[in-house]
Amino acid sequence: MVINKNLEEQVIDLFYKLGFPKDLFGFIWIITPILTYTLGVTIGISVIVWLERKISAGVQQRIGPEHAGPLGIIQALADGAKLLSKEDIIPSRGDSFLFNVGPVMVVVPVFLSYLVIPLGHGIILADLDIGVFFWIAVSSVAPLGLLTAGYGSNNKYSSLGGLRAAAQSISYEIPLALCVLSVSPLSNSLSTVDIVEAQSKYGFWGWNSWRQPIGFVAFFISSLAECERLPFDLPEAEEELVAGYQTEYSGIKFGLFYVASHPNLLTSSLSATILYLGGWNSPIPFFFLPKFDRLGWNSTDETSEVISITIAIIITLAKAYSFLFISIATRWTLPRVRMDQLLDLGWKSLLPVALGNSLPTASFQLSSP
Repeated sequence: MVINKNLEEQVIDLFYKLGFPKDLFGFIWIITPILTYTLGVTIGISVIVWLERKISAGVQQRIGPEHAGPLGIIQALADGAKLLSKEDIIPSRGDSFLFNVGPVMVVVPVFLSYLVIPLGHGIILADLDIGVFFWIAVSSVAPLGLLTAGYGSNNKYSSLGGLRAAAQSISYEIPLALCVLSVSPLSNSLSTVDIVEAQSKYGFWGWNSWRQPIGFVAFFISSLAECERLPFDLPEAEEELVAGYQTEYSGIKFGLFYVASHPNLLTSSLSATILYLGGWNSPIPFFFLPKFDRLGWNSTDETSEVISITIAIIITLAKAYSFLFISIATRWTLPRVRMDQLLDLGWKSLLPVALGNSLPTASFQLSSP
């Protein structure tokens, strides 16, 4: 995370004056942004769970959670506490190692993907030159965890659910990667920060959603399938597979699959915001992050920087949660498809469309001076 050098020097001087060792400062300086991001993601998960329950209740003309806290905002916390208190059961004839490592392989890649997602200019844990490919690479590990969990359960329903999850992921990983390849040449970079900066050069109409509308739609459909959202939640369709790869799980291990599902949905929404919706750039063409010195306000450079960063984060999250609303509303609008229809859509429709979209983009970029 990029932090003002003067602030860093002041904090170092304060640590030395208090008598703390240099190694302790380095550890704290590294771990603090990571813990801050982890806390933010955890809060984001709770918000997503609350929004999904409230939106689904509104679509079905129900009330939704309302007793656990004001308007039911701590219902997710209550559910987590309940799962923590449940007994952890391991199948006697299953592979205990694979059974235990499966949920970990699902959760860890999702949280790693947040390393390359910027919430504002300089508000990023790791600005990698191959940021978007890093996100695709780590997200492709999660289906292996689902397959491991299903196989380690020694249950035919769980194994079949894991196999369907792997097949679904492979079918939609390729169109997703091709959509990213269509965006990257427009900014001549694979860095998520550079992609946002390239869109800001042309204002509101420079967003990649206008320059790549076909890729944007293909990315949205592929991200729904990657997150196993309706109408693509076939690996865990209860009426077909008795909850699929989760059949033998209980307690917090069962909850970890949902802990991975919701931040994965948030990751996809933030990625769509970064790749196609201009990131932290304002959606209003004539509104930009304010320059406080030009407005005659009595504020220091540090105050202006803090307020600008805050506005940038709010804009990014507003776009991401707007995208989330569409994903949640889609769940209660479209019917579930069959498995053969799911694979046909991925291989016979989305893959040719994404490939056909990337080839003209690459040709135009190579032919342009």
